[in-house]
Amino acid sequence: MEEMHQAAIAAKDASSSRQLSSQVSILSAMELIWNLCEILFIEVAPAGPLLLHLLDWVRLHICEVDSLLADVLGSENPSKHESFWKLVTILVLQGRLDEARQMLSKEADANPTSAGMCRILGDLMRTMPVLSPGNTQTLTELELKWQHWHEECERHLQDSTFASSPHLESLCKIMLGDEAALLEQKEHLNNWYHFLVTRLLYSHPTVKPTDLHFYAQSSLDLFLGGESSPEPLDNILMAAFEFDIHQVIKECSIALSNWWFVAHLTDLLDHCKLLQSHNLYFGSNMREFLLLEYASGLFAHHSLWQLGVDYFDYCPELGRVSLELHIERIPLSTEWKALKVLRICEQRQMTEQVRSVCKILAMKAVRNNRLGSALSWSIRAKDAAFATLVSDRFLRDYCEHGCFSDLDLIDNLGPAMMLSDRLTFLGKYREFHRLYGEKRFVDASFLLLSLMTSQIAPRSFWMTLLTDALPLLEQKQVIFSAEQTYELMRCLEDLTSGRPLCGEPDTQQLQDDDIEATKVEMLRLALARNLARAIIKEGSLEGS
Repeated sequence: MEEMHQAAIAAKDASSSRQLSSQVSILSAMELIWNLCEILFIEVAPAGPLLLHLLDWVRLHICEVDSLLADVLGSENPSKHESFWKLVTILVLQGRLDEARQMLSKEADANPTSAGMCRILGDLMRTMPVLSPGNTQTLTELELKWQHWHEECERHLQDSTFASSPHLESLCKIMLGDEAALLEQKEHLNNWYHFLVTRLLYSHPTVKPTDLHFYAQSSLDLFLGGESSPEPLDNILMAAFEFDIHQVIKECSIALSNWWFVAHLTDLLDHCKLLQSHNLYFGSNMREFLLLEYASGLFAHHSLWQLGVDYFDYCPELGRVSLELHIERIPLSTEWKALKVLRICEQRQMTEQVRSVCKILAMKAVRNNRLGSALSWSIRAKDAAFATLVSDRFLRDYCEHGCFSDLDLIDNLGPAMMLSDRLTFLGKYREFHRLYGEKRFVDASFLLLSLMTSQIAPRSFWMTLLTDALPLLEQKQVIFSAEQTYELMRCLEDLTSGRPLCGEPDTQQLQDDDIEATKVEMLRLALARNLARAIIKEGSLEGS
């Protein structure tokens, strides 16, 4: 509020200043309502202390008098200041009688003719019975003392003690609680609830909480005098004086532009066990309903949605479901934002939402041709179908360029490669290349053959695998045994004859072009040579 007030003063254009001032007045009204609710519903002050709390409430929210006091005291001759009597009147209206007495002493010093009257009125102010927080006197004792004091004030007025000073006489009438005298000070009272508290202070200082709404209603009627109708703020305060919590919340919901105040007010009242009896017909209590509404509103904001998450967390019945629905609608405009959403979902074990976010990020990565990122997101999403799609893209890129991108990712797949057959094949095929690079030809040949015979390899990739076998078949040392060579020959014949293998869903016919035919002939020749060498080697081993 203070920052907005300063900004309104410093604003360069009138519209900004008006807007900021409007915000200040809204926040001020919220504080006014909250402080009253605190006094009536949370402090639950009994008769006596109740009025002290209400006086503090008025003084807190009508603080212009402090700057006026400083202005008057700062002048050369305070009692001659144009606002001197206005200040004294406001101090009396707010029950600040010690300060009013000090001001009267300045008038007495400056004006000897009125010194006696000032002293008498000052004594009346000093002797006014007030129930202070540490005082042990009972309400009955206070009422008796107050009655005697009231009669003394009345006697002075009837004796025309202050007849020669209209200002002092007016102050004495105010201290008697004279309604006509109080209403004459409308401009200094500001509003009807200030009028109410001043009226109670000087007429009914031991008012009971149960009687408060009668005085509040009559004060509102007297103050407005039928000239204007109550404002929304008046209705809210009246509902509070009637101790109708639900009406306060309802009126606030209608009057205020968002759910921030009502959600927090209701939450605090609920913590004080004041709303236990009021459940809504659709399964949630009022506190949760208002928190859900406020959190939903936050989710419409580009950055405040993160706060909304915390509010949903504190709604035990419908918070989780609401969060799941809202978090799916957040536009994942950047990867940073997506990671934030993902972290929120993972912290709350929201498996479906985690999968959904990862899948969206994987699809974005594929569209941008970032296959490594796409694969890692699809693994994180545990999406087998998408992992297969990305693996196919990796294999296609390998066929076109003769090398793999994102080797670190493929080399470190670990157990994640079991997500789909195609991903397993990608990982194992990369392992074959690593073994071959390390010249571990026997291990490489065994892995290559197992990829073909186990049907993990896609049929469209068989020719690439058989071509990879060529350097192994041409090694000086016999790598493939006769049995293994027969397996490779069978795979080649299955591929060239176009017969589908059992369980292979798609049968892609090979193009019968010259290059393909040359490859096949080279493979057949290499396989035949290797078979001959293997048979000789195995025969000689048996013979020995």
